[in-house]
Amino acid sequence: MEVILNQLFVGLSIASILLLVALGLTFTFGQMNVINMAHGEFIMAGAYTTYVLQTALGTGFLTLSFGLALPAAFLIAGTLGLILEFLVIRRLYGRPLDTLLVTWGVGLMLQQLARDLFGAQNVNVSAPSFLDGGLTVAGVSLSYSRMFIIGVVLFVVVAIALYMQRTPAGRRMRAVMQNRPLASVSGVRTRVVDRTTFFIGSGLAGVAGVGITLLGPVGPTLGLAYLIDAFLVVIVGGLGQLRGAILAALALGMANSFIEYNTSASIAKAGVFLLIVLFLQWRPQGMVVQQRRGLAS
Repeated sequence: MEVILNQLFVGLSIASILLLVALGLTFTFGQMNVINMAHGEFIMAGAYTTYVLQTALGTGFLTLSFGLALPAAFLIAGTLGLILEFLVIRRLYGRPLDTLLVTWGVGLMLQQLARDLFGAQNVNVSAPSFLDGGLTVAGVSLSYSRMFIIGVVLFVVVAIALYMQRTPAGRRMRAVMQNRPLASVSGVRTRVVDRTTFFIGSGLAGVAGVGITLLGPVGPTLGLAYLIDAFLVVIVGGLGQLRGAILAALALGMANSFIEYNTSASIAKAGVFLLIVLFLQWRPQGMVVQQRRGLAS
């Protein structure tokens, strides 16, 4: 029983990381059909934001610097995404393969910029003291850092759900997602919605970068390690579906945890990928189907 409980927590922590890095793509890829290969570099930007604040404030203010890093990373990564959308993406809507190529090039430039600013070597970010250690419950060791990431994910998911359901801006975003032409003729400023959506999606990548600093060192290629997994979560969950992304992250996290327990990390990756291929053969639209409104014939 202890083994099962431990693997459940490991699977939940993996799922929280997958969901954290995939939430931004749920907006930019799932809702806007933009294949943003620079999403990993926005994650990197959030991680380096944490490093810069920690360096500027010193080790005596680790808790303060980490607390400031969450909103700062959201704003910085969101601003980078807004600039990318204004300069490049807005000319490529409806051409997903072009967005893939262009954003891949932008990602390479951002990686080189990070090397110029911070060096090619990885840097370490120290966790606040309250995240050291963990709890032991029913024989299961619960890391404080992993629990913190789970808490951040829960907060972000609730905030997004409230934004989408309860605010006029969120309802306009849903309207554009469901039927862009109808939303446009109804008076919704779709260009403003596009910019807002890209800002939020990119900003969430920055928040993911802050969380990832708790798992290891920060380097120019940090985001590449999570980019493919983020796309898989969005595709398996269903394009543009927050509920689907949550379910997909949980399913992939649990599968990875239990397969890796009996094998190895590489075999677990291969096993999860095989399960994804089989699932998409059976249900190519993903776990949750996007509902679109149209005129009845």
